[in-house]
Amino acid sequence: MLVKSVTVARKELLDSLRDTRPLLSSVFYILMGPGLVFMLSVTRAGSDSSVITGMMSIFVLLSAFVGGMNVSMDVLAGERERRSLLPLLMTPLTRWQVTLGKWIAIACFSTVSVLFNLAAFALVLTSAHITMHGWHRAAVLVLSDFIPLAMLAAALELGMSTVCRTTKEAHTWLSMAVFIPMGLGMFLVFFPRAAGWWIRIVPVAGQQKQLEEWVRGDIFSGTHALLLGVMTVALTAVALRIASKLLERDDVVYGN
Repeated sequence: MLVKSVTVARKELLDSLRDTRPLLSSVFYILMGPGLVFMLSVTRAGSDSSVITGMMSIFVLLSAFVGGMNVSMDVLAGERERRSLLPLLMTPLTRWQVTLGKWIAIACFSTVSVLFNLAAFALVLTSAHITMHGWHRAAVLVLSDFIPLAMLAAALELGMSTVCRTTKEAHTWLSMAVFIPMGLGMFLVFFPRAAGWWIRIVPVAGQQKQLEEWVRGDIFSGTHALLLGVMTVALTAVALRIASKLLERDDVVYGN
C-alpha cells in the first residue's frame, strides 16, 4: 500500500517542481518573516527581545502552512478542474492510497518550509546576539513538534483542497486558512496569560509556546513536547481519514 502511495507522491512532487513560480512565491513568503525580524532586531538593538521572539514564533507557524499551500491547491482541486482526478481514481488504487500519496507530497514541501524557516531565524537571532539555549533541545523540538506540525498543516490543506471545486476556489480558502495560525499566534503573543497549561499540548498553539520557551531558555518539559507531538500526529491522522472519506462521495469527485 505504501509503495503505491509513494508513487503518487513522486508524481505530484515532480509536477510541482516543474513549475518554478509557485516555488518562488513560497520561498518569498518563507523568507519574509526572517527578513522582517532581522530589520526589527537592527532597529531595536539592545532592547527587550520578547517582541522579536513573538514575531519569530508566528512566522514559523505560518511557514508550515504556506510551504505546501500552492501544492495542495493543485493536487486535488486542480486535478478535478483538469478532469484528471476521475481517471486516477479508476486505477487500482484505493481512496486512502491516493489521499496518502498526495499528502506525502504536500508534507514534503511543508516540512522543508519549516526547516528552512527555522534555519533562517537561527541566523537572524545569531546576528542579533540573541542567545539560543540548547541545540539538543532544538533538535528534539524539530523532530517531535515542528515536523508533525508541517504534517498536520499538509493534512488540513489537503482536506480543504478536496472539497474545493476549482483551483481558484482552493486558493481563496487556503489563503484565508493561513490567518488561523497567524491570529492564534498574535493572540498568544499579546495575551500570554489567557490560556492555561493545557495550551502546551494543543497543536499550533503548543508549538508556538515551545519555540518561545526555547529562545528564552525556560525550563524544558519533555513530557509536554511528547504529548504535543502525539496530539499533532493524532489530529493529522483524523484529517487524512476525513479527506479519504470525502473522496468516496460523487459530488466531491465530479465537483457538482
